[in-house]
Amino acid sequence: MNPVFLSQSMERFAAIALLCQYVHDDGLQKHCLATGAVMRALAARLGEDAELWETIGILHDIDFELIHGDMQQHGAKGAEILREHGIDPDLAGIVQRHNHSLFSGTYDRPVEIALQAADSVSGLVIACALVKGGRLSDVTVKTVTKKAKEKSFAAGCDRSRIALVAPILALPDFYAVAIGGLMGIRKELDLT
Repeated sequence: MNPVFLSQSMERFAAIALLCQYVHDDGLQKHCLATGAVMRALAARLGEDAELWETIGILHDIDFELIHGDMQQHGAKGAEILREHGIDPDLAGIVQRHNHSLFSGTYDRPVEIALQAADSVSGLVIACALVKGGRLSDVTVKTVTKKAKEKSFAAGCDRSRIALVAPILALPDFYAVAIGGLMGIRKELDLT
């Protein structure tokens, strides 16, 4: 993937460059960018550090290709990679703990809750766009709300993880934030 970095922060550029050292699958790269975009938009809405949250979203699956689906290693290997590259230990810890297979039910920090929700909602919103011919601009909160109720639609997008956002933001508002965040990088996601 060769995303365009015009008007993006150097932090974002560095995070993407690091991600691309370890993640080569275009779909997984786009998933990480999408998660980062949702994280950035949610942080902005909540008055948090948007660049930091975006970086966490971009780097959250940095180990996924290396661990070959071993969910006992997922997150821990990512945190190890990040620490080796001098990334803040707190950020590395958030990436490690995002593995809901190992840490489910233990999220109380807004950034950890946000990562759980963003990781799944990004795929749900993109799936909504794909059924509209790749037109993210045609996706509305009503669209996402309706499709979220269809369990077979984008089945890999865990609705229970999306619902974790409720203590920090109402679900319809979160869908609106997610759509807005993804609109900001729609060209990188090959959407319109």
